[in-house]
Amino acid sequence: MPDNEKTSDSTRGRLKVFLGYASGVGKSFRMFDEGRRRRDRGQDVVVGALQPKVPVEIQPLLSSLEIIPTFNVKGVPVIDVQALLQRRPQVCLIDGLAYDNPPGSRNAHRWQDVEELLSAGITIVASVNLQYIGDQREAVEKLTGKRVNQTIPREFLNTADEIVIVDAPTEAATERRSALREMALVLSADVIDAGLQRYMHAHGLEQHLGTNERFLICLTPRANFERMMATARRNATRFHCDVLAAYVRRPDLSEADQKLLEESLAKARENGAQVEVLEGVDPVETIVRYARSHGVTQIFVGHSGKKDLGTRMFGSTVSRLVRAARGIDVRVFPH
Repeated sequence: MPDNEKTSDSTRGRLKVFLGYASGVGKSFRMFDEGRRRRDRGQDVVVGALQPKVPVEIQPLLSSLEIIPTFNVKGVPVIDVQALLQRRPQVCLIDGLAYDNPPGSRNAHRWQDVEELLSAGITIVASVNLQYIGDQREAVEKLTGKRVNQTIPREFLNTADEIVIVDAPTEAATERRSALREMALVLSADVIDAGLQRYMHAHGLEQHLGTNERFLICLTPRANFERMMATARRNATRFHCDVLAAYVRRPDLSEADQKLLEESLAKARENGAQVEVLEGVDPVETIVRYARSHGVTQIFVGHSGKKDLGTRMFGSTVSRLVRAARGIDVRVFPH
């Protein structure tokens, strides 16, 4: 936002989100530091919400910023929306988007408070962790074992004008953190693309990108089918293209896995996907051959973090698929 940007009753505020793929990567510090820099450039900046525990490194930043106190309702900090509307700053910092407000509050959720402030022309700079995004919670929980009960809808995040992934470059990478970072990057790309779609629609520009896209979901008993299908449908709506789903028949499936697979096949058909059951000795070769013969541009595949002896010796099936599908994008969904 330019230094001289002003808000008005007829102009919606801009939403900028600092996204952390894990706790402790420094998203709050980055957000408050941006607030300090905006204030130093002459913008009218206030703090609208803080986390219950403020890290020591953030306190010097807060000392230079005006804070509009939240008020507690049944022990829950609630944004004072009315005070912010009366104060009407240019920029409001919200540390932590994913809070539910107590019953009887002005809005049921904090993100709805933020939506009200945006509608009033106030620019919001906010922070949130990946696990608090509605359609990311389940996948993150499977990777980390940690469950959260409060989330923000993906649809709200897609309204962001800018999204910044906060990384922790000094921290040693682990397989889990790498997977979380990849998920955050994919999410960020989707949000940016949603913003591009809004811009093109608002300016009457026709979208020709992706007219030849075609997505293939690889079905296996344990794959995160719901997440893969939701992502495929969202992208298919965006690009006006087809979604295919394929399974390479395996005679050695247990009764439980066969039941899970049949449920996924049924759900895929219910969601309008073209479903194929393929025959082949090598699942990777069979999938790639089918993808190339059907003009597939993206393959969606599930991946488990567990490594058995065969995986360590010969590489994972996903690694083989990525190598074999050269020229086709492969999107990996942890489970």
